[in-house]
Amino acid sequence: MAHRDSILAKLNEWLQPENFQDYCPNGLQVEGKGDVKTIITGVTASRALIEAAIAANADMVIVHHGYFWKGEDQRIQGMKRDRLKLLLDNDINLVAYHLPLDDHPIYGNNRQLADVLGIQSPRPLNGLVWEGELQEAMSPEQLGVLIAGALHREPLRVGDGKANIRKVGWCTGAAQGFINTAVDAGLDAYISGEISEPTTHTARECGIHYYSAGHHATERYGVKAVGDALENEFGVIHRFIDCDNPV
Repeated sequence: MAHRDSILAKLNEWLQPENFQDYCPNGLQVEGKGDVKTIITGVTASRALIEAAIAANADMVIVHHGYFWKGEDQRIQGMKRDRLKLLLDNDINLVAYHLPLDDHPIYGNNRQLADVLGIQSPRPLNGLVWEGELQEAMSPEQLGVLIAGALHREPLRVGDGKANIRKVGWCTGAAQGFINTAVDAGLDAYISGEISEPTTHTARECGIHYYSAGHHATERYGVKAVGDALENEFGVIHRFIDCDNPV
């Protein structure tokens, strides 16, 4: 068991949210009990995840996608009211880290995705985009099979690039707009979570393969790594719960 404030201090030490201008508050979003024995991690603080945390007798939930986003309706009603009521009634802390969790060199979504896909020498390229090399050159079809097998989700591939892919770039989540960063760096392929209409044209006209591998699917791994690190640091119980999302 550990105290909530000790866990939060360690998370802030690791993730350094003060270095980011984000779209939501990072850190503690909903205060619960002080003593924490069981931590549940997940991608998004959905009702399904909260209900799973309640069933697991969790004291803290840590997510990548929390609440109180800039521009959202500030009124506590409907879906938001129901989620908050579940957390407050069960005295569960909700903790969220968005961009700090994408960017971290060890626990970050980008770094963790590189490990899952077996990308060699992963390193920041520009902003939140990372780059690295495949262990061996692959055809576009082979890389698609690799992504599908690792993430348990068939990616959507667009673009007309090289027949053999070795140099790849990636940024998890809704980062399809950063494809030009990969193009400018001369990479063979770019991987992200989502796709938008202009992405197809950019991939086709700029000679790069683009893989839309799923927003949820590409961002499972950072928050799980953080939970595992907290378990090692404080001796708390950690469990990652994957509430599947096809997007």
